[in-house]
Formats: sequence, structure tokens, C-alpha cells
Amino acid sequence: MVVTMDEQFIQAVLDTVDLIPYGRVATYGQIARIICRPHNARLVGKTLGKYGGRGKHPCHRVVTANGRLAPGWLDQRPMLLVEGVPFKDECHVDISHCHWQGI
Repeated sequence: MVVTMDEQFIQAVLDTVDLIPYGRVATYGQIARIICRPHNARLVGKTLGKYGGRGKHPCHRVVTANGRLAPGWLDQRPMLLVEGVPFKDECHVDISHCHWQGI
């Protein structure tokens, strides 16, 4: 089964990301579960990479399940630091202290 990025999926992802509060992070899998697509965490990541940029949505607040930042996105860490998000190391947020519980 091939999953396509339809407009409804894209909008659901972006609308959910817009709900993540300042200073908190969510995971790709969490976003997928919230929009009732629990097996599409990678597709959430691809959607954010393609449609979520340019500062319109707080995509920098989305990380992997273990808190890892998006590879190659050099601005993500500084943006999270400004919001007071704690880090375990250079590439991982301390998700236990800043995880958004969602809706």
C-alpha cells in the first residue's frame, strides 16, 4: 500500500504542529498518532521537511522518539535553546523534561 501526501494529511500535520507550545517538543510518531495515522511517523517528517518551513509553523519543535534533532537542520538546536528546551547532548533534547503531552 502506497501512502500519498494528500492535502488533508498535510494540513492535519501542520495544524497539529501549530499546537505545540513554546518550550515543548513533540515527536514525529506522536503527531502521526494525533492525526490518526499511527504508522506514518516518517511521512510526518517528510511532510514537515517539504511543507513546514519558512517560519510559518514551529516545526523545530518536532524531534524523534529519543529526542534526536533533524539531521542537517543547523538552525533547529539554536531555535530550541532560545525557547529554553533542555538538551542531553549536541543532537538530543532531554525529552523527559520538555515533552508536550498533546491533545
